[in-house]
Amino acid sequence: MIRNILFIAVALVLVFVTQSACAKTVGVIMTADIEYYRNIHKAFTDEVGKDVEIVLQKPTADPISWTNAVRKLTGIGASVIVCYGAPATLTAMKETSDIPIIFAGVYDPASMNILGKNATGVASTVPVDSIIKALNDIKKISKLGVIFSKSEKDTIIQVRDIKKSEGAMGFQSVLISVSEQVNKDEIKGVDALFVTTCGVCMSGIKVIVEAARRDKIPTAAMMGGGEDEGITLTLSADPKEQGLAAAEMVKKVLAGAKPGELKVKQPNSIKTIVNLKEAKALGLNVPAAVSGVADKVIQ
Repeated sequence: MIRNILFIAVALVLVFVTQSACAKTVGVIMTADIEYYRNIHKAFTDEVGKDVEIVLQKPTADPISWTNAVRKLTGIGASVIVCYGAPATLTAMKETSDIPIIFAGVYDPASMNILGKNATGVASTVPVDSIIKALNDIKKISKLGVIFSKSEKDTIIQVRDIKKSEGAMGFQSVLISVSEQVNKDEIKGVDALFVTTCGVCMSGIKVIVEAARRDKIPTAAMMGGGEDEGITLTLSADPKEQGLAAAEMVKKVLAGAKPGELKVKQPNSIKTIVNLKEAKALGLNVPAAVSGVADKVIQ
């Protein structure tokens, strides 16, 4: 009897060890701990399943923290590293060429050369001129404040794209660079604010909204999550679609596919959110041409 019990116990241990050895570890890095990335992650974890162990890193939005997060995941032997946002993705590509990298929430990855044999993913590119046009319909813009970060390459690309629209749309960009945190006193002298996909910027969205309320100007963002804080207009790639697509790519990689064999996906679902409540509080009128096409309207 005792011998049988010992045999069963040993067998269970062997099964547990075998299962643990077969388990795959997927490391995940958020460029910043913001709602948009949290929504991507929820969709990702719901889809990727329970057969993998997910180790999540939520560093502060700075180069040293991104580097440390990647090194932690390489240190534990992650089978795949999933990155939300361009800064985390670029850091992971710099730190390792051996571990497959899947990204999501990255604006125009081709412009930043976020392509290669060990990296692929889901782009979150949305047309900046559409955002500016909608903002201009809410309030005529002569000077557009563009909030970005010099340490986040994707936001520099967005500044470039915004400046391309200046001549045709008749406005001037006023660049507002953010480093460690948003400073309300540096946001002034503009007719509207454009918030890029800057992790530090989105972390300080409350301060940006306070500055906008002070000057009675509308705000627009390229990432969801700020509208509940008071962002007037949001146009962003659907985070659920981003997470689901990233999960499907991870499954394929874990099954043996190489990232270089998987084509970068473009967003099919772009979500527009209009905060009518905030616009009215600012004394601004949102035309039906803007609110009528929104996926969500906050009354």
